[in-house]
Amino acid sequence: MKIVIGNDHAAPELKLACVKHLEEQGYEVIDTGVGVGEKCDYPDAARRVCTLIQQGKADLGILICGTGIGMSMSANKFKGIRAACCSEVFSARLTREHNNANVLCFGARVVGEGTALDLVDIFVKTPYSGDERHEKRIAKITEIEKEEVK
Repeated sequence: MKIVIGNDHAAPELKLACVKHLEEQGYEVIDTGVGVGEKCDYPDAARRVCTLIQQGKADLGILICGTGIGMSMSANKFKGIRAACCSEVFSARLTREHNNANVLCFGARVVGEGTALDLVDIFVKTPYSGDERHEKRIAKITEIEKEEVK
């Protein structure tokens, strides 16, 4: 599985911890984020991650900013992206199981490193249930997306 990860200037250290954690587990990680001291607007970071997912060059994405909110708002503007801002593992698990989310967002100013790594693990390892009721709802999201993008 290929995972693309991006961040803005609020989260270079936490991004590096996540990259290391994922690579230690054998995942291929594409780091599109910025380093310590570099500036980046969160919509630009979201664009880099979401574009790679849209192109099929990554399976899942992780975006980290100060709160995760700006990243999730930006990511959800991209066709085919279902991004969820999570700060606890229950939501991270259910967004994969029920919503087939493909981008996890969280905030470096909201969660510590331990929680961030737990969020990453749950998000990456939880499969989509494929349940008919969830399929129907995701299809409705896709329909809205098609109606809105003109």
